[in-house]
Amino acid sequence: MEGDLVVADWTPEDHHQAFPGVLNGGIIGALLDCHSNWTAAYHLMKAQGADSPPCTVTADYAIVLKRPTPMAGPVHLSAKPVDIQGDRAVIEATLTAGGKVTATCRGTFVAVKEGHPAYHRW
Repeated sequence: MEGDLVVADWTPEDHHQAFPGVLNGGIIGALLDCHSNWTAAYHLMKAQGADSPPCTVTADYAIVLKRPTPMAGPVHLSAKPVDIQGDRAVIEATLTAGGKVTATCRGTFVAVKEGHPAYHRW
């Protein structure tokens, strides 16, 4: 955590590349979706004064691939809430590699309750 930012570093392996030296766009999407989802769960927990994060699912998300993401070294993920209302959080996230933002994400994540098919599936 860095203030409201939830941060993580991740190091790709050879099987994550789209072509030599460049991270696959699908992997980038999965990283940003997952990191944003956990950011939503954490901030919804704080907003609700809960002791543990709610089970959250992705309602929508959009990825913008700004430039090729190099495979060398770790990538840095950073996400923050831009709107929290009730059981929903809108999150904006970035993926940085080699000191440059290579992809961004904006998505809506929703806390689900018992009875939902995704409830406590992660």
